[in-house]
Amino acid sequence: MDELSRMRQEYEADILDEGLMAADPLETFTEWMYDAIAFGLKEPNAMTVATASLEGKPSARVVLLKEATVDGFVFFTNYLSRKGMELFANPHAALVFDWHDMARQVRVEGRAEKLPAEASDAYFDGRPANAKIGAWTSPQSKIVKNRAEIEQLQWEMTQRFAGRKVERPSHWGGFLIRPTVMEFWQGRPDRLHDRIVYYKTEEGWSKHRLAP
Repeated sequence: MDELSRMRQEYEADILDEGLMAADPLETFTEWMYDAIAFGLKEPNAMTVATASLEGKPSARVVLLKEATVDGFVFFTNYLSRKGMELFANPHAALVFDWHDMARQVRVEGRAEKLPAEASDAYFDGRPANAKIGAWTSPQSKIVKNRAEIEQLQWEMTQRFAGRKVERPSHWGGFLIRPTVMEFWQGRPDRLHDRIVYYKTEEGWSKHRLAP
């Protein structure tokens, strides 16, 4: 695919001035998220979550951010999935928000914490009924014989909970990623992009410009 080497997009975004950015990167992230929503990006809360095993073998996948708080970033998953098991074994994780149409990207490094059961219950209760059944149905990340096996499990769970409230399964819930590093990238002409990074310190956050 020789055409890949010829693909080139010139970025013409405004200058990213670290002097005008908030002292707390979570405030900057909130501003950027609102910008992405106003821009009309499809699922601006989609983020890549990268994890690693104890042996250092990495894996990454895209999930949906469900809450951004003063403490960090929240998403929900099957705790028995690969990402869930890796986060319990090795809590170091990385996130990437790729808002390419805006020539923006946010990169996060941090530590994962299991959300309290009450917080996971509250989110689960607000999910659509079919999504609740899906949380019980899928043995996420496990090998199955075929699609029919999943559909059979779905039918069985639908019958099991017919006429009953679907409670959250104990193997499903949320993680909070507490950031220790946050980088804001904005595309600029001539590949001289703006990169502003925040590092978590005992006193709060320090802010620096990185070479592109």
